[in-house]
Amino acid sequence: MSDRTAGIAIPAARTRERTLSVTTLAGEFHAPSLQDFYPPAVLFEGTPFELDRLMLIRVLMSVVLLAVMLLAFRSPKLVPRGLQNVAEYGLVFVREQICDEVLGKESGRKYFPLIATIFFTVLFLNFSSIIPFLNISSNARIGMPLVLAVIAYLAFNYIGIKKYGFWKYMRSSIVVPNVPPAMHVLLIPIEFISTFVLRPFTLTVRLMANMLAGHIMLVLFFSATQFFLFEGAAWMKGLSPFSLAGGFAFTLFEMLVIFLQAYVFALLTAVYISLAQHADSH
Repeated sequence: MSDRTAGIAIPAARTRERTLSVTTLAGEFHAPSLQDFYPPAVLFEGTPFELDRLMLIRVLMSVVLLAVMLLAFRSPKLVPRGLQNVAEYGLVFVREQICDEVLGKESGRKYFPLIATIFFTVLFLNFSSIIPFLNISSNARIGMPLVLAVIAYLAFNYIGIKKYGFWKYMRSSIVVPNVPPAMHVLLIPIEFISTFVLRPFTLTVRLMANMLAGHIMLVLFFSATQFFLFEGAAWMKGLSPFSLAGGFAFTLFEMLVIFLQAYVFALLTAVYISLAQHADSH
């Protein structure tokens, strides 16, 4: 081998060595990608009814919700037991802690079906984020949170318009009484945006962002555990118990978030209905 050839081969060998060491260190770890939230269609591809993985999870959890409620109340007992007891506890919680607390007993009873439907829909769709092999909430994508927010938006505006009429409801919602006339130039646009734009926007984004963040964190914890155990350098195996413990702890925290997001969404829906009912005392 000539000196010139050797001069080329040695740096090339060192480059390959460095590449191999970097590959060994990096392994095959990949952060969550947009394909987690926009996967290819699984059923009915190319039609208006195509379903991807997230849509199938959404359908599955909706069926589970219906099945749980049907099984719980198919033959209700005076003294509830088992699944009926759990379901009744959830319904009583929504009625007493949300509907009656915010709307009062009369209005709370009237709008209880709507608020309970929203609460349990959000709750069950969120549960799939911690179920093995599902591992994601369909609320982590904007579609379902937006649909629920639109339902709440239409509901409280319909209630307000039905009670006051369109123009009086609009005037009562955006005109702040007992302020100098010149201030209305500033306050009316602020009140309009706050009431008719930000409410559905914040309902949608709050639910989606919390479930999306939780999914990403769980993916990072458990992907890191797999990487440390099977694909990283030997010294990284000692890190796997810490990432696994972190993933388990965050799963417990995610269970709390699942419930809180359902509670907050239902609670804000009740608050907005109450505000629409009392728009004239704005």
